[in-house]
Amino acid sequence: MRRLSAFFISMILAVSAVGSFGYSVASVSASADGRTVYIGGMPAGFTLSAGGAQVIGICEVIGDHGVCSPASEAGIRTGDVITKVAGINVETIGDLNEILNKSKGKTVEICVRRNGDTLTVSAQPAKDKVTGRYKIGVLIRDSVSGVGTVTYIDKETHRFGSLGHTVVGEDHREMKISGGKVYQCNIVGVTKGIRGKAGELRGMFLNNEGIGTADKLCDCGIYGQVSSTYDLSDFPTAVTADIEEVKPGSAYIYSTVNGVCPKKYTIDIVKVDKNNKSNKNFVIKITDKDLISETGGIVQGMSGSPILQDGKLIGAVTHVFLNDPTRGYGIDVNTMLQE
Repeated sequence: MRRLSAFFISMILAVSAVGSFGYSVASVSASADGRTVYIGGMPAGFTLSAGGAQVIGICEVIGDHGVCSPASEAGIRTGDVITKVAGINVETIGDLNEILNKSKGKTVEICVRRNGDTLTVSAQPAKDKVTGRYKIGVLIRDSVSGVGTVTYIDKETHRFGSLGHTVVGEDHREMKISGGKVYQCNIVGVTKGIRGKAGELRGMFLNNEGIGTADKLCDCGIYGQVSSTYDLSDFPTAVTADIEEVKPGSAYIYSTVNGVCPKKYTIDIVKVDKNNKSNKNFVIKITDKDLISETGGIVQGMSGSPILQDGKLIGAVTHVFLNDPTRGYGIDVNTMLQE
């Protein structure tokens, strides 16, 4: 097992959160109006690949002949993804470092992906005076890892949806992914949320226990395919509800704030906004005393926790209000399903 860091999530006047798992819900028979899905609520560890070496910053190289920035001079920008150098594919930071060091300072062609286009630039690596290695002056990431909550798994296709919002890295730039792996996760601790500061769940990857693969990241979350070996036999099912059916009043969420099993917690739907375009279709308030006692309300890591009302899946938790950890936003499940 290895410790994992929380995702840094984009937000507006709120901080995103994530959740936990232990079931006591009966399956609901399917209807013509909704889709039948397995209810999520379990924590998942995501390792997402950037599909190359993503540039998160441009810096200078201190060499024997002074200070220079080969990347800047070549026109490389923050946000570019380096996919090939000197005709060799680049998948990781290690790939890039190895290729540059083997160049021995000779000019190399660099292929970068920028806003969907592929560009080729030339750069002459400079020998770093301290390390003796050849560099072009870029800060790189090749992947991002974190904890999220799976919202649902389609009963027929076994496609899953999670989080309910997009993911950004530590530089607060939106991630673009080429794929990734999804692992079971054990929640081992929680920092309670307080007014003005979001709390967070702390989890450990269970590396040998995979859930499936991730293949899409968008504004509505992380999507992918559950492995054929992942046992869904004990998962409860529910029919998805149309947002027109959702009304202010009592509801509940499934979330995991300790261990690996989701639990059911009571909430109130305070407001329904079917026309919201920012994935904030519901304002919710945590009313469950046990959850408030354990977490203070909604914390980072609970994003994706499924919201149910009258036995139907209506959406997922996405954000927490900074000035009141017991309140937050939720996204309509049909918006997630459209992705």
